[in-house]
Amino acid sequence: MSGTSTLPHWNPDDRGRWDGAARALARRNLWLSVPALAVAFAVWMLWSAVVVHLPAAGFRYSTNQLFWLTALPALCGATLRLFYAFAVPLIGGRRFTTLATASLLLPAVGIGLAVQDPSTPYEWMVVLALLCGLGGGNFASAMAHVGFFYPAARQGHAQGLAAALGQLGVALVQMLVPLVIALGLFGVLGGPAQQTTQGPMWLQNAAFVWVPLILASTAAAWFGMNDLVGTRIGLAEQAAVFANRHNWQMCWLYLGSFGSFIGFSASLPMLAQSQFHRAEALHLLWIGPLVGAVLRPLGGWLADRQGGARVTFWSFAAMALAATGALLCLPEVGAAQEPMSGGHFGGFLAAFGLLFAAAGLGNGSSFHMITSLFVAERLRHAGGLPSAQALAVVAGQVEAAGVLGFASAVGAYGGFFIPKSLGSSLAMTGSAAAALELFIFFYLSCMALTWWSYSRRNAAHPC
Repeated sequence: MSGTSTLPHWNPDDRGRWDGAARALARRNLWLSVPALAVAFAVWMLWSAVVVHLPAAGFRYSTNQLFWLTALPALCGATLRLFYAFAVPLIGGRRFTTLATASLLLPAVGIGLAVQDPSTPYEWMVVLALLCGLGGGNFASAMAHVGFFYPAARQGHAQGLAAALGQLGVALVQMLVPLVIALGLFGVLGGPAQQTTQGPMWLQNAAFVWVPLILASTAAAWFGMNDLVGTRIGLAEQAAVFANRHNWQMCWLYLGSFGSFIGFSASLPMLAQSQFHRAEALHLLWIGPLVGAVLRPLGGWLADRQGGARVTFWSFAAMALAATGALLCLPEVGAAQEPMSGGHFGGFLAAFGLLFAAAGLGNGSSFHMITSLFVAERLRHAGGLPSAQALAVVAGQVEAAGVLGFASAVGAYGGFFIPKSLGSSLAMTGSAAAALELFIFFYLSCMALTWWSYSRRNAAHPC
């Protein structure tokens, strides 16, 4: 079975075959998807770790322009997710993962070359930021590829594991970049150092360091993964979810959970630098995305035991509280719209630590809500016969798969809206307060929606 790259017959729900070689083959495709997804997340969030160093390298961009560079990868990546999920059934998971991973060389090499020259036009930086969105689209294709290999009862666990480990790429890029730019890793091949007031800096290493990892992941996908025949899901089946109001409500909630995780991952380094001017603390900001990624599986586990809606409700409550704490810790703004002395940097970081933790839990619990909600809806209208119940479960899982793909795309737009809102708030007022107030209101709306539709005692659709 594993001797060929294309598998013409694959039915993971066949218990007899699953307990044999099929389980090992599915695990291999899962574990090869993880590093490819992690490096994709790293390239997607690369600008979040690069922009804070551009002024020291001689680039004269405004704060708002720098926030645009952190926001545009998410805008592109979220849009690509709408198409990447359909590409796996059409092209094959092995082929598409190979192509999608190899495409990350474009932004990695391009950024490495561009940051060596302070005269690089800002418009070219915008193009490179959009190319980083190629990494954001990979999540949808990875979830589709992994899901096809696992039985219906195990898909959630496999996809959750791949998502959580893949999201570690966000923490990895923010942890690794400050380290590699301080070293001449590639010698003369990497280009000369930029001379700054704090010593030499090889900013190009922030991008070049991912090139060997991209090449390794591309080779692993091509030689180790498999394509499946007969996994195509009709567009009509997928499009049916757009007429279901739960699809749009869950998109709103996932925009709040995953959108917050990816949006604040992209913008927190620039936000902290612009408000507190604490460059030495940039080495600590990767902890927030790490906490959010690690806690995502815990959110799903708690949802299994306490109910997805209940966990999601309290996650948004914690996020609203955290955003309020961050707001109260901001420094005051002077007459020239520049942050004044004051504020509480330690409290600011603690507030965002809580926000990332709550967002991670909410990511897992809201994904759990989608699957349980649509399966429960189908079962509610099925007859009492075991055969009807089994068909209802399958139909609910098909619907849920469509919603999961669409919600992951909508949620990724948070990576655009949050940095852009913060950048606009800073440009207009010199403070992030207005944006944080907007986010607090949004989290309160998520709490209200979750409580009314899914978690209150007499909710019509508890889950």
